[in-house]
Amino acid sequence: MTASPDRAADQTLDVAALPKVLLHDHLDGGVRPATVLELAQEQGYDALPADEVNALSRWFAESADSGSLVRYLETFDHTVGVLQQADALRRVARECAVDLAADGVVYAEVRYAPEQHLAQGLSLDEVVAAVNAGFREGEEEAAGAGDRIRVRAMLTAMRHAARSEEIAELTVRHLGEEVCGFDIAGAEDGHPPTRHLRAFDYLRQHNAHFTIHAGEAFGLPSIWEAIQWCGAERLGHGVRLVDDITIDGHPVTEDLPGALERAASDPRSVVLGPLAAYVKDTRIPLEMCPSSNVQTGAAPSIEEHPITLLKDLHFRVTLNTDNRLMSGTSMTKEAQLLVERAGWTRGDLRRVAVNAMKSAFLPFDERIEIIEQVLKPAYDVG
Repeated sequence: MTASPDRAADQTLDVAALPKVLLHDHLDGGVRPATVLELAQEQGYDALPADEVNALSRWFAESADSGSLVRYLETFDHTVGVLQQADALRRVARECAVDLAADGVVYAEVRYAPEQHLAQGLSLDEVVAAVNAGFREGEEEAAGAGDRIRVRAMLTAMRHAARSEEIAELTVRHLGEEVCGFDIAGAEDGHPPTRHLRAFDYLRQHNAHFTIHAGEAFGLPSIWEAIQWCGAERLGHGVRLVDDITIDGHPVTEDLPGALERAASDPRSVVLGPLAAYVKDTRIPLEMCPSSNVQTGAAPSIEEHPITLLKDLHFRVTLNTDNRLMSGTSMTKEAQLLVERAGWTRGDLRRVAVNAMKSAFLPFDERIEIIEQVLKPAYDVG
């Protein structure tokens, strides 16, 4: 794909200085390597694969680069392993808020699975209280450094387990300023979202927001079930939605770079299947995570990641980190990769930031305030 003059000019834009909105970030996937090591030493956790910060960082990155979602998920054994105490959860949540704020994130929804932090006697409510306290401390620390951020928690149930109803009830108990919604996560294949219908019914009955990991390692049936059976308001990843799009009668996945150029020159050549059309028409947000998807084999490369085509076709695309530790990434890095390797412009970054803020599980008036007072002034200058 050849960059246009306008796209080429944006190669020098200061991505780090732009405000960002993050909807898909895992708390246990964004722990500082040094913190993992320090907590392990304090707690007597002796299962880490390395005892030095740089070596540990390399191990996480190399393990996550396997091309397998299952192997990728195994790296969480160690971060979760050191997050079984309230003080550790509080520290990691505080550091998360500080790190995101320093990266220019002004609003973030950070998710975690409370059920995975009970091994040393914490209750589900105690886990939530510790994480919430950490986020508030991190917001205050960031403000002291001159960085604005608002962080809200999303509670996740593991799709291979049987606690989704309990986590849905936990979500409803803590809705409001502290907790903004619910999610299910984990390996998709063999664990369809429809196993958790009672949890989703409970959430709807209590006016609670929820998103569902779908269309990452598994295809269109996972997306269809998440939306049409479970009622997902957003899709975690949704990258396989491109399997329902053709250009000139051929699947776009046969030649994604060619599809990008063809779609730009003749939009009428693009045909959306019924599921893709429904997602686009109803403006269901896609929580897309390019680097993570390349690592797990859900996308071949940044250049050929479906996020660019879906953005160009005006789906409600959002840009996210997924797991900052495992992917060695940040919101700035994700944006910079798309600018440098996929020809994204300042306008493209503005669009996904506004898309994310529109799609946040935050009261409408507050969303509009951030869009009008933070995002637009920063992106519309010059």
